[in-house]
Amino acid sequence: MTTQKFCLALDLKDDPNLIEEYKTLHQNIWPEITESIKSTGISVLDIYCTGNRLFMIIEPDADFSFEKKSKADAANPKVQEWEKLMWKFQQALPWAKPGEKWVLMEKIFELK
Repeated sequence: MTTQKFCLALDLKDDPNLIEEYKTLHQNIWPEITESIKSTGISVLDIYCTGNRLFMIIEPDADFSFEKKSKADAANPKVQEWEKLMWKFQQALPWAKPGEKWVLMEKIFELK
């Protein structure tokens, strides 16, 4: 059985102090955020950083959908508080749709 995997990208504001603060917040993520992620069927969520570019890898269960995750997030006040805080650090990619943060990346190669 093949594991679902999604890769997404986002930029941080190009400010070294903000980038370090963002990293620190993610080393001490709020427990409600971790619970929210797991409760929507995500078993692996990794974020990588180079410069001010972020890269996120998500491995969810077979029933996962971004639509269900978005609805759950919208209904969770603590997630909304976290997301509002994150906008202090984040900036949308130039090609992102209005209001879109993380942009789903297109897989263009796989070593077989």
